[in-house]
Amino acid sequence: MSEHTQANTPVHGSCFCRTVQFEVTLPTLFCAHCHCSMCRQVHGAGYVTWIGVPYPQFRMVAGQEHLKVFHSSDHGRRSFCDVCSSSLFCESTNHPQHIDIVLANLHEKIDREPHAHYYFSDRIDWVHLDDELPRFGGVSGTEPLERKA
Repeated sequence: MSEHTQANTPVHGSCFCRTVQFEVTLPTLFCAHCHCSMCRQVHGAGYVTWIGVPYPQFRMVAGQEHLKVFHSSDHGRRSFCDVCSSSLFCESTNHPQHIDIVLANLHEKIDREPHAHYYFSDRIDWVHLDDELPRFGGVSGTEPLERKA
């Protein structure tokens, strides 16, 4: 962890306008790229990089009253700032023990680099990647995909 922030260290984050502020205490559970259509549309990007932390390691610092929630599926909800519209968090009944946080909204380094691509078979056709990270897809978005030569 020499290049990254050490465990038990608070890492601060916010929306673009800094109205909504939060912190997470490391370590994270994961850091990964998601290529699902919901993430692409909500963020207006080819894919989004998320981290996950257990709820006890997450704390709202300011702007709770400006956090709006959109129920994006039968199991998930996404939170955003009602001032600047930054997408911030994703919560799911599929993983009720942790919250997903958009990596780009953190102000300091975390304890890991992205480790995989999920929902890769749903990626948009103009996203071309040449990294060596594992790729997952299929119906669940988490099934291992074979690399094509």
